[in-house]
Order: sequence, then structure tokens, then C-alpha cells
Amino acid sequence: QGSVDCPNLEFEYGDADGHGAELAELYSYTEEPELSHNRRCFEEDFHTQVPDRRWLELDRAQQKAYVMHLLDGLEVVNRDKRLRVARAILYLAQGVFGDCDNEGDVLHWSRHNSFLLYQLGTFSAFLELLNMEIENSQACSSALRKPAISLADSTELRVLLSVMYLMVENIRVEQETDPPEWKTCRETFRMELSFPVHTEEPFALLLFTMVTKFCSGHAPHFPMKKVLLLLWKVLLFTLGGFEALQAMKVRRREELGLPPLPEDSIQVVRGMRAASPPTCAIELVEQQQQQQQQQQQPPKRGHRSRRPLMKQDSLDIYNERDPFKNDEGGVDEEENDEVDGGMEGELELVERDVLIPAMPAQRLPLERVSFPKGLPWAPKVRQKDIEHFLEASRNKFIGFTLGQDTETLIGLPRPIHESVKTLKQHKYVSISDVQIKNEEELEKCPMSLGEEEVQETPCEVLYRAMLYNLPQYMIALLKILLAAAPTSKAKTDSINILADVLPEEMPITVLQSMKLGIDVNRHKEIIVKSISALLLLLLKHFKLNHIYQFEYVSQHLVFANCIPLILKFFNQNIMSYITAKNSISVLDYPHCTVCDLPELTAESLEAGDNNQFCWRNLFSCINLLRILNKLTKWKHSRTMMLVVFKSAPILKRALKVKQAMMQLYVLKLLKIQTKYLGRQWRKSNMKTMSAIYQKVRHRMNDDWAYGNDIDARPWDFQAEECTLRANIEAFNSRRYDKPQDSEFAPVDNCLQSVLGQRLELPEDFHYSYELWLEREVFSQPIRWEELLHCQ
Repeated sequence: QGSVDCPNLEFEYGDADGHGAELAELYSYTEEPELSHNRRCFEEDFHTQVPDRRWLELDRAQQKAYVMHLLDGLEVVNRDKRLRVARAILYLAQGVFGDCDNEGDVLHWSRHNSFLLYQLGTFSAFLELLNMEIENSQACSSALRKPAISLADSTELRVLLSVMYLMVENIRVEQETDPPEWKTCRETFRMELSFPVHTEEPFALLLFTMVTKFCSGHAPHFPMKKVLLLLWKVLLFTLGGFEALQAMKVRRREELGLPPLPEDSIQVVRGMRAASPPTCAIELVEQQQQQQQQQQQPPKRGHRSRRPLMKQDSLDIYNERDPFKNDEGGVDEEENDEVDGGMEGELELVERDVLIPAMPAQRLPLERVSFPKGLPWAPKVRQKDIEHFLEASRNKFIGFTLGQDTETLIGLPRPIHESVKTLKQHKYVSISDVQIKNEEELEKCPMSLGEEEVQETPCEVLYRAMLYNLPQYMIALLKILLAAAPTSKAKTDSINILADVLPEEMPITVLQSMKLGIDVNRHKEIIVKSISALLLLLLKHFKLNHIYQFEYVSQHLVFANCIPLILKFFNQNIMSYITAKNSISVLDYPHCTVCDLPELTAESLEAGDNNQFCWRNLFSCINLLRILNKLTKWKHSRTMMLVVFKSAPILKRALKVKQAMMQLYVLKLLKIQTKYLGRQWRKSNMKTMSAIYQKVRHRMNDDWAYGNDIDARPWDFQAEECTLRANIEAFNSRRYDKPQDSEFAPVDNCLQSVLGQRLELPEDFHYSYELWLEREVFSQPIRWEELLHCQ
């Protein structure tokens, strides 16, 4: 029952967690002994090559010479020797922790060595080895024969993927102190990963094929957590994070001649403060019982903040009756909104004032300042909204419509003129609208408009490479997400994602079992985090690149049951998931490499760390909510899926997490389905309705709270998806299926230009030219009558 007493979570959303935390999540706790094994492999070879010296003491030239010696060792045929050399390189990428005194030094040398390794061509060498390991049919068949797969089955793959991950993550992260050559190096590496140089496909595609191969059951020994983490970081590095995406969006709007964005959404969300969670009916009853008990007993420490919430909720119940007092009296809709918004503001203030004494004194002015006046978002209006408004007005006042004409206002009363003027002031044309319009024109006039100029961006290259197997990639990612979700029951037919966490010998003692239990839970959380982040990145970048690329990915996610899967994920005690303590900080890299490990006990494992929440779990939840929003926005058929799967109570429970960004995306999902939930639901959830009014962007003319939606016709739902699918297929075939002999291909009828074309002829052609003429021209009969027959 602690969920009601959840404090405000001081969480800052970003592309990824802190650098150290992201590196720590690469390793499972069962891999810890391998750190010292890597060190041994390095030191045995290093002391034979450079006796009586340490790595940190070598100058740059000596370090380069030694790395080149190691890279030569990767060329040997003997598999074990090759693995020892790869481990030595991994030790370098891990920051030569044997020579370091503290965590900062380890991270510094890890970055330094990663840049050095990249400059000497290590990544390309490891890419070749990775390709060999993926194609290693012997390892696949031995893994398939085993009843239980453990860490030992994926040793080579884990070493290779770890080196590649450390290089990508260390080079990706920018620091102010980076020398200019590192910045150049970063750009070169980004280009190398984005655009295929030697191979036919970008690096991310190789990782996607690993995911599908694993899910198909052909390679159950693949270390999926490392593959997914590397795939996410490669996409983040090559496509760009959320800040880069916002800058690209601003630039693209300028290129298309669209007005600038009304606000920077990242900054608006950062400035928001969390609302208090709405209370369920059962909790109200419990609170009333507790209040009666508290009158008889002295107050207990555990129920400190129940009282302010009691006061608020009792006010709220009183408030609920108010707007609907004259149900039949036709209370104006605008009045209702004002009443709700105003009362909610008062309630927020009541609650805040009561809670302030519990906070440190210096936080008081900040709390006061961050409480915004007015609404956080500028309202938006689509072209379609203006057309609908005018259509309804013309039908009412004139009796006929003028289609998509939004300029002619003859015969309409003055208030309608004012309304149209206001709507046009807030009209927002998205990049997607422009892309859809261009696509319609290209479909209509393929000859006159000619070839479309497609910019060769990393996003475009990736989509083109993924296109033909994209449904399989999405299904594979969702299968793994399902297997890693905490609400999933272990089934015999589900895939085993624990291949790279289970040790060869299963634990014997209680302590070992507890440690493995924490490790398995942590492993699953990291998988959920990487899949949620990479799916969101793909959706956002594809949407900016071309709306139909985004719609193609979205549609395959929906067909693969992504919507019920995310709802199933949230159908748990979300507070306990966000505050889960599935980590042992003393065993995290780089701490475990430089500090003496204390003796672990069952009590210390149970206690966990002192963090208020788990960063990766809150990050995952926000990402999954954002994905759900992307899939359902403006799609009535998918909104109805939310209603059919009874998402409202699940989402309402998620509002208990007092974090503004998470609450915003939950409220958005509740807003789009409010009109379908019925009057009674709206009446008994006035607090949630007020929160939506306060925090979510307003769309003028949007009757989200009243259910008068002209678009919500149930018989259109199937047609909507079919039309969308047809548009996507037309886009894909037009842009990516280039037919060689198309009927639209122009034919050159000019004799001069045909004879004047230069043809590449072999060098010895002029020796046999006369013979060729005799055989191919003079001796061949010309059948003129064939010209008269149509093909």
C-alpha cells in the first residue's frame, strides 16, 4: 500500500544513463571471474613483449606498436590462441584496471584505449571475427544438442561483442576535454557504422540478423543482452539521440518552409512537475477506515502523507458532484473545463502546501517558481480540423458544403468568422503532412514529376537495408521483450534469454541462489531497457525521415501484438518495478575491478542500494509509454484496441508514479480513449480529467471529454488500416522496387544519339570485328514481318 505515499522522483530523462552505469550493465555478475582472466591473458603476453614496464608508462608510439602486435595475433588459425589475444584486447578496452587506483582512472583509460584501438583498425578486425562466429555452425549445433545452455557456450561471442560495445560507447560519449583528433575519429566511426563501406549492409543490420537467428531457434547460444545493448548504442550513435533529433526536426521544417515549432518539447517536459496520483475507490474506503483508526490510536510513522491526500480526495469527491449538478440543464462545456481546471489548481496548491514542511527548507523557493501559470503547451489545429469545423458550420447555416475550401466564409455568421480566424492562428502543419501530400502527387503524376530526390541519410540507408525483413525483426524484438517482461510466466515454448547469465555450475548455497536471482532479474531489466529504447529511436527517426517508413514499422508492431504486450507489461505493481533493487553495487564494473570486495551476506543482498528508484526501469516504462503513444496517435482502430484491452485501469495505476514525464504519456493515452469510456467513468475520474486538462496539449475542436467525435465510426476501423497499408505498399514499391524495364522508362528514338553512344568494348574486339559482323549481322536473316506483330 506504499504506492499512494510515493514521493516525487528526481529523475532526469535522457538518451542513456551515466557513462559508468551504461558500461556496468554490459556485464552480468556471473561474468565477474572473467575480468581477472582477461587481465591474466594481457599480462602474460605484455610482459614477454615489454618487460618491466606498465601500460600507463608507455608512450603513444609504444602503445600503438603493442596493439599492432596483438592485432597480428588475431590472424592465427588456432581458435584458443585467437581467443586469448581477443581477451587481452578486451582488457585494454576495459581500462587496464590492474594498473589503476580508482574508478575514474579505469574509465579514463578505457576511453583512451578505445580511441587508440579504433584508430589502428581493431573494430574492422573484430567485425570479421564476429561474422565468422555467427556463421560457426559447429557452435550452433552443439548448443542445440545441449539440454541447458550456459555462459561457456557463448564465450567467444561475448568477448567480441564486449570489445565492440566498449568501443562504440566510449567513442560515442562526448566530453569537453576531448582532443580534436578524437572528435575527427568520432565522426569517421559514425560514418563507418552508418554507411556500409566494405560490406553491403550497415553494421546495425548484422545485429538485427543475429536477433532473428536467435529467435528462430537456430542459434540459442547468442548472448542476446550484449547484442541488444550494442544494437541500441549503434542506433543511438549513428542516427542521433533525442536532442539531435529535435535539432534535425527544426532544420527540416526550415528546409520545407514551415513555421518554427511553437516550443521545445524536451524543455517543456523537463519543466513539468508531477501531479498527485488519482485514488482508486478501494483506497478511499481503506483511507476512511485508517482515519477512524488514527482517531483512536497515535499516528504511525508509515502513514505520514495519507492525511493531505485524504483532505484532497474528500475535496475531490465534493468537486465531482459540482460540474454535473444540473445534468440536464445544459451546462456549457467551456464552463465545465474552467471549473475542473480551477479546482484542480486549488487542490494542487492545497496538497503542495501541506507537503512542503516535509521537504528541505532550501527547496521551497524552487517549488514555488516551478509551478507554472497557464498551460504548458501551445494549442495546435490540423488542416483537417478546420475543414471539419467549416463543413459542420456550412451544413448548419447554408445547407451545402464546399469540400476542402477553407477560405470562402460567405453566408456564415460573424462568430464563425472569428472561430475560423482563431483556428488558423493555431494551425500546425507537420512535416508528415507535407510528406503525405508530396507522396500523393508523386503517385498521381509519376511521369511529369520524374524521379524523387532521396537524401542519403543514415536513417534512409538503414530503412532500405531493413525493408525486406522488417516484419521478422519486429516480431523477434517483441518475442524477446515478452520473455523479459516481469509479468510473463515461464512457458515451455518461450525463448530462453538467460543463455548469457546462467553459470555452468548452478548455485549450491542460499547466498549464491540469491545472487543469481538478482542477476537474472537485472539481466531481464537491461533487455527491456535496450529493446524499449531502440524501438523508440527507430520510430522517431523513421517518422522524421518519412512518415510512411514510420507507419510501416508501426503497422508491423501492431500486427505483432505490441499494444497488448505493453499493456501486459504495465499490468503489474509498477511502483515496485520502478523501485526494484536488482543490483549489487559492489559487484558493478568498474567498482569491482579496483576495490576490495566486502563479504556478501544474505542481509546485504536483500537491503540493496539506497537509490530512491531504479533508473533503467523508469526509463523503460517511459519509453514503452512513448511507443504506445506513437502507435495509437490519430489511429481510431488502435485507440479502440486500448479500450477493448481495458487499458484505463492499468494506465490509471501507472499514474501513481510521481514523475512528470511518465504521467504526461499516461495522461495522453487516457485522453485519446476518454470519449469511449462512458459518462460514468468520466464522472468518477474527475481528478484524472483535470490532470489531462492541465498537462496534455489541447487540440481546438477536440471533444476528447464529451464523445461527440465524427471520426469515431466503428465501421471505418478496418478500412482505415487497409488504406494505410495500401499507401505504405505504394510508397515502398515506388521508392525501393526499381523495375529494370518499366513501361514508364523513356525510350531513345533518335538515331544519332543511339549510334553516338559510347560502348565499353573488350580490348581484343577489333581483332575479331569482321568475324563478329559476319556471324551476328550478315548471316542473320532479318524478319521484317515481326515488327507488325504486337507483343
